[in-house]
Amino acid sequence: MSVHTQPASDEARLTKRTVQTVASLRRKKEKGQKLVTLTCYDYSTARILDEAEVDLLLVGDSLAMTVLGHSNTLSVTVDEMLHHVKAVSRGARHAFVVADMPFMSYQTGWMEATKNAGRFIQEGGAQAVKLEGASDKVTEVVRHLVEIGIPVVGHLGFTPQMLNTLGGFKVQAKTLDDVRKLLSDALRLQAAGAFALVLEMVPVEVADLITRQLEIPTIGIGAGNGCDGQILVIDDLLGRYSELSPRFVRRYMDSKALIHQAVTDYAADIQNDNFPDNTVEAFSFPAELMAELSQLTAALTP
Repeated sequence: MSVHTQPASDEARLTKRTVQTVASLRRKKEKGQKLVTLTCYDYSTARILDEAEVDLLLVGDSLAMTVLGHSNTLSVTVDEMLHHVKAVSRGARHAFVVADMPFMSYQTGWMEATKNAGRFIQEGGAQAVKLEGASDKVTEVVRHLVEIGIPVVGHLGFTPQMLNTLGGFKVQAKTLDDVRKLLSDALRLQAAGAFALVLEMVPVEVADLITRQLEIPTIGIGAGNGCDGQILVIDDLLGRYSELSPRFVRRYMDSKALIHQAVTDYAADIQNDNFPDNTVEAFSFPAELMAELSQLTAALTP
């Protein structure tokens, strides 16, 4: 007797997938497997990215610009971030969700940082938080958070929350002294317990050097393909956000044009009475009552 196995459904395939953890992400580096990461800000997108087998979803403070319309990331608050972290966490079944700690939510010390990071984990459902920089105060915060069970991703190179200090969107580590400082900071974050490190807008050779020196995975954005993984802002990848066009962004589709065309077609169909189609996109009155409805209509007609 032969047994015919039915093809696994998408749901079954997703059920068999590995749920990403700090340990599984670390193993990917050890095996030379690249980490696929993207920013994400809402439930529906999280479901799509999760089904596309993205490893890590960062609820980035970039939502201040792409979602809320600010000119930089400095204006977004913990409560605003938490709103989006909750949505993404509900949509991610397998991807590892990281919440960006917004400006001034951790810089004042580990007590304030603990309270805010705890909210992202306990209320938001995130598995980790991300912090920028490697000052003594920041590394103290990283060490404390890790000690109490909150995984931390570091972020070096161009750090958007230091935009005013850095003097704009500029490539970092362009001198040997800066390279030494960046490497030292990366090692400090690793020693403090960070399990991964974002490297943003640094020369390819510098990112390669740091990646080889670290045991933890590096995730590049504008840092070349020598990092252990890559991240892009989802709105940039989809061509939905056009206020900034960094050199390192590759747009995989022009969804802005597609959305514009779809809405234009929708408006035209409304104006031409082509939407909705009453035969398939609307509901009919019960046939057995149509005679009475006609009588009512006639009685109400002037």
